[in-house]
Amino acid sequence: MIDPDTLGGLATALGLGLLVGVERERRREAADPAVAGVRTFALIGLAGALAERIGGVGIAVGGGFVVLAALASYRASRDRDPGLTTEVAMLVVFLLGVLAMRELALAAGLGVAVTLLLASKTRAHHFVRGVLTDQELHDALLLAAAAAVVLPLLPDRAIDPWRVLNPRKLWLLAVIVMAISAVGHVAKRAFGARTGLLLAGFAGGFASSTATIASMGARARRDPALAMACAGGGVISNVSTVVQLGVVVGLLSPPLLAQLWPALLVSGVVVVGFALIAARAARSVPADLAAPEGRAFEPRQALLFVAILSLVMVASAAAQAWLGHAGLDVTLALSGLMDAHAAAASAAQLVAAGRVAPQAALTGIALAFATNSAVKLGVAWASGGRAYALRLLPGVAAMLVAFVLALWLL
Repeated sequence: MIDPDTLGGLATALGLGLLVGVERERRREAADPAVAGVRTFALIGLAGALAERIGGVGIAVGGGFVVLAALASYRASRDRDPGLTTEVAMLVVFLLGVLAMRELALAAGLGVAVTLLLASKTRAHHFVRGVLTDQELHDALLLAAAAAVVLPLLPDRAIDPWRVLNPRKLWLLAVIVMAISAVGHVAKRAFGARTGLLLAGFAGGFASSTATIASMGARARRDPALAMACAGGGVISNVSTVVQLGVVVGLLSPPLLAQLWPALLVSGVVVVGFALIAARAARSVPADLAAPEGRAFEPRQALLFVAILSLVMVASAAAQAWLGHAGLDVTLALSGLMDAHAAAASAAQLVAAGRVAPQAALTGIALAFATNSAVKLGVAWASGGRAYALRLLPGVAAMLVAFVLALWLL
């Protein structure tokens, strides 16, 4: 009996060859009838699977034959089509056939991705040549270098006496700020200023609400006409703060969440309402701003955000070390300067351990929520200026007031 996994691998290899071959066949009819088509690619994929069954010698012989065939195909068609796409695809399909016998799911996924990449030639070329600017390409490379080159090289440990300044985490925040700004740039191009920035703010808030507010502020400073739309994106990023507070508290202390959820729900609704009001007020944004030009993000603004946050973290940590654990409310309020979720987690852990009553923990969480909101407004002022911070102030203040009133009344 033949192993079902072997049959699956052979079928997948043949299917992937047919899939890529169909795409190349259509391209062949439109461009050059001499290059490989559907039957050739199907046989190449099957050859890869058979070569894997034979062993190392089979893979070497089969791979060598495919490389020679690709070279012969290139020599025959280079005068009409100097590209190497089809020839490289021949080698990739052979290797996918080999992989299908070992990692079927991975080979299938990669095969579909390769076919999509081949089929998107026209769109990809138009995007790179006609849509993407030189500055945007430069910014994309800078962001990739910041995330893939600099970030892994930084030490992942605290370097200060209070153990709050972690270079890798701080740089990650800078990368998040730049990435959120880039997402906003792309969303604004795709959906227009109002909708795009609102979507970018909502999505970015789940990475870091404070970072999102900073990136929106930098864009508002650069494009004053977008200040109201950026304020809407900054306000709605606070939805993540509300949601994540609920998740953190619920995981650590469900009884505490039972008392906290009405306040979270009311404040979340208020935030969404103010964000929609800001988006509605931004209807006067000129249509030509929906196709943005210039930089996708400002590296200096991202570094300024990290510097300000670092100072706040050091100051709050030093104050906590000086005060000790004497005052729970003061300690949680100072923790909120760094991260409201960390303060909520501390309070929930104390409640779960029976060391603090839920009512006392609610007061500390409210103070942490307030100090965290104050930090966000300070970051907004530093990144986007006074006008941007004042546009953010009503939404953030209403969210905080709604949270406190709901705790008190419900």
